Amino acid sequence: MPDTTLSDVVSCLAGYDPNALPVAQAQQIIRDFVMPVQAVEKLALRSALGRVLAEDIVSAINVPAHDNSAMDGYAVRGSELADTPVTLHIIGTAFAGTAFDGAVGAGQCVRIMTGAIMPAACDTVVPQEFTQAGTDTTVTIPPDMVRTGDNRRLKGEDLQAGTPALLRGRILRPADLGLLASLGVAEVPVQRRLRVAFFSTGDELRSVGEPLDAGCVYDSNRYTLYGMLSRLGCEMLDMGVVRDDPAALEAAFRSACENADAVITSGGVSVGEADYTKRIMAQLGDVTFWKIGMRPGRPMAFGKISSNGKSAYLFGLPGNPVAVMVTFYFFARDALLRMMGADCAPLPLMRATSVSAIRKKPGRTEYQRGILSRDEGGRQQVRITGSQGSGILRSMSEANCMVVLHHEQGSVNAGDEVDVLLFDGLI
Repeated sequence: MPDTTLSDVVSCLAGYDPNALPVAQAQQIIRDFVMPVQAVEKLALRSALGRVLAEDIVSAINVPAHDNSAMDGYAVRGSELADTPVTLHIIGTAFAGTAFDGAVGAGQCVRIMTGAIMPAACDTVVPQEFTQAGTDTTVTIPPDMVRTGDNRRLKGEDLQAGTPALLRGRILRPADLGLLASLGVAEVPVQRRLRVAFFSTGDELRSVGEPLDAGCVYDSNRYTLYGMLSRLGCEMLDMGVVRDDPAALEAAFRSACENADAVITSGGVSVGEADYTKRIMAQLGDVTFWKIGMRPGRPMAFGKISSNGKSAYLFGLPGNPVAVMVTFYFFARDALLRMMGADCAPLPLMRATSVSAIRKKPGRTEYQRGILSRDEGGRQQVRITGSQGSGILRSMSEANCMVVLHHEQGSVNAGDEVDVLLFDGLI
């Protein structure tokens, strides 16, 4: 839907109100409006970690290629096993990579190593430790130690030739690299890296290393955005701090959307702030301004801006440090993954017992910083980090999770279960 407008998307929603927008509705609008970037490249296998697979990978071979032994021991015919001790003659040895080509007859077996091809007619492996002491040429198997078929890996039981090994949209993990290597895949088709430009707005902001004048603060948002975008594997264009000046803002937005797929800003979208940022956003494209029913992070801008024939999706995040992180994780992150072509599920939540009461009114979603631990009985419990002000970045650093209090939910009593989003692997 390349020509779809935000008006087209929101016209399908009942009760849409940009000044009182539930979190779930904002997420749906973003999901319906954002489209994947269509560009593919091939990478050497070792360079593909963390990238998004652009095509299904179909196995050209069976894995394993043959029935083989899962243990060091003796390959036998299952029909030889009995309810009394059985002594078999050892007629050879099968090593991994070297098949035993002889015929195994009645009363015979083959010494076999882990990974070795099963000799013809043998369907069972008796582990070395299950046998009784024998001689160089015989081995005795006690009764009821194994059943027919035990300790044998079947041809193609991991992957069969012609079946998909990995599907398009998967973010490649270490195990996936190993799986692809087991298929002999040397190069992998992946989506190209997403290019994201980001900058902060505000005359009061100073970059790290600059003198801090009275009334000014150091810009932390670009550093948290850098960290979060790095975790997603994006190419980044850090455009620094842009002052509250119409010409400077327009130049920054134009440069950003001419050189990136997405633009993320912090600051300039709240009521009462200088309206230059919002005015330039609206001037350059199809942008809507929301007051979302959430805490922290109520104000947000979203849409698409264009300049000189090029366009980029825009995420105008609030200026408070914690609000920037919360709105990124619950709105921008999924949108960027969708742009990458990634098949991503909603962030997984787990349940934990709240150590203390939490005050909350129904009608908005709240994200409170928490510390997840185990009580003396080993059960998961969570406590809030203290003051939840949206400017207290230290609380985000101390936390290891976010307590998610949903739109319809009211106050929580001590001992109630709550939903928790773990930071591990996310930040």
